[in-house]
Parts: sequence; C-alpha cells; structure tokens
Amino acid sequence: MESNQCNMNSREPCSIPRRRLLAYGAATLMGPGLAACSAPVPPLRVGCIVFPGYEDLFLARELGLLDEHRVRLVELLANTDTLRALAAEQLEAAAMTLDELMTARADGVDLRAVLVFDVSNGADVVLAKAPVTLATLAGKRVAVEDGAMGAVMLSALLDAAGLQARQIRLVHMTLDRSEELFASGGVDVVVTADPWAARMEKNGAQRIFDSRAIPGRIVDVLAVRADALQTHGPALRHLLNSHFAARKLMQDTPQRCAELMSGRLQTPAAEVMSLFRGLQLPDLAQNRTMLQVGGTVDQTTGALQKIMQQAGLLPANPALAALADPRFLPL
Repeated sequence: MESNQCNMNSREPCSIPRRRLLAYGAATLMGPGLAACSAPVPPLRVGCIVFPGYEDLFLARELGLLDEHRVRLVELLANTDTLRALAAEQLEAAAMTLDELMTARADGVDLRAVLVFDVSNGADVVLAKAPVTLATLAGKRVAVEDGAMGAVMLSALLDAAGLQARQIRLVHMTLDRSEELFASGGVDVVVTADPWAARMEKNGAQRIFDSRAIPGRIVDVLAVRADALQTHGPALRHLLNSHFAARKLMQDTPQRCAELMSGRLQTPAAEVMSLFRGLQLPDLAQNRTMLQVGGTVDQTTGALQKIMQQAGLLPANPALAALADPRFLPL
C-alpha cells in the first residue's frame, strides 16, 4: 500500500492542491478581506498505528472514498508516538484507546471522542511460552506497553492470576516490538494485540488471558483536539462518512477489502478477516448510543478511572468531563 507519512516536525500541510492554490491567488488579488475568507484549510491530520480496528480508514483511502486533500492519514509505530504528536499539535486527531484519551486529557491535551471504532472482545491478549500459565505466572518476565492500555490489561491479568505487580518481572516495550521480543527469548509472557498476536499464536504462543475477561473495558475511539472541532468540522464529517462507507464494503465485498488491507496488516489476504474476530464493530446507530451522555463511553470512563489512578496514570481529580462528542456522526 502507498504510504502517506508526513513531516512530523512541521505543522504545515505536505502539499496544497494546485486548484486550491490558484483559488487562493485569485482571492488575494480581490483584497485582503476576501483572501482571508478563501484561504485553504490545511488537511485534518489523523494519526494511526497498525491495528485492525483502525484499518478501515486506510481501506477508505485505497478505495478512493477518502479525499486526501481534506484528510491526511499519518502512520505511526506506537501509541506513545501518537500521544506526543497530539500534545505537540502535529496532529489534529488520532485513533487510540479510551484510556489513552483519558491520559492525554489528564496531561492537558483537550481531546474529544467523536467515533467508537471498536470494543475489544478478545483482540487484546496475553501470550505465553508453554508451559507458562496463569497459575505459574509468578516470577516470569512479562512484556507490556508502557501506557494506559498496557496498564489496564496488566491489572486485569494480575487480578486473574491472584498476583501483585511485584511478583512478576516487568519488561517495558511498544506493541510493534512484541513479536520480535517474544521470539528472541527476552520474555516469557507478552501483552499484545492483533495483528502481532495472530502471527505469534500461529508460531506456537499460548493464549493465557484476553480482553473477553474484561468486557467493555478496552474501547478504541477517534480522538480529536477540541480546537480542531471548530477548524476542521467538514473534514471530520467527511472522515466519519468514509469510515462507515468502508465498513459497509468490508461486509459486502470482504475478499476485495482483505486484499487491500493485507499489506499494511502484514497478513495473507485469506487470513485478514480473522483479525477482526476479537472486535465488536459498532455501526452508526450503536455509535450514537455509545457516545451520548451516560452512554458506553461515559460508563467505561468511570470504570477505567479507578484502575488508572491505582496504576498512577491519572491524578486524584482528572479533567474528564465531556469526553464524547457525537455531533460529527453522519445524519
């Protein structure tokens, strides 16, 4: 697939379409007031790591459903990169877990969830080398991403095993390194997700725990900077329309879509759709319900707050009001 990475050190768009540039020049000749009204809006920059739940955005781009002059997808390696880019105003939006959004809000980055991509129901997993099990987890080297989602999964894993954090040997990593680290023998257990998990299980890793044990706890959302809601509203609506259009095509023409998604997911086309087996994919009506006041997003935020505070990821009184904003969903 064609990559569309941009210079993360610049807040300027990578390019301005010739037609828009000419229009801007014409407006300048007519006077400063009109030029200001006609100046082109830079593309909405959206950060994404490789994850099946986010892949429909790239599918939309491949299918020509996404106007790259209005929305630019920025491919990143790790969730920590995403959060740093949002804090530095190098992105207007990003795909992330709800707990990561909460962390960013607590750190002063005002983000709003405008879309629920998925709810994890087995997509986030803990894999071990035989004969390691939950019962024999004590003392083992456990690799986990140093962030909110990693803390949520680690907390649930330790509860299931009846252990305290001090009873395991913690190894910090990023998700994109989980497969390599596990294969090298550097760890006994890894907290990871698809597509890495699928390949690792294929090579003999044993699943000892997954997000089915914590239903509704891990929710992936599209988080947008509050200031970008005003400046990039039309582009945001276009992006959400493209998302739902791509999801429909995934249902109607799965083979064609699998072939287009295969490259980025580094998975044979015949196995791509199996990567979605652990994800609930909310449709438009479900999104409206989940994002409304008192809906799933609000409820999950409350449940996560206690876990994250215990892990030291949130202050005593985090700024978590008005996290969800359903205004940009298609009518």
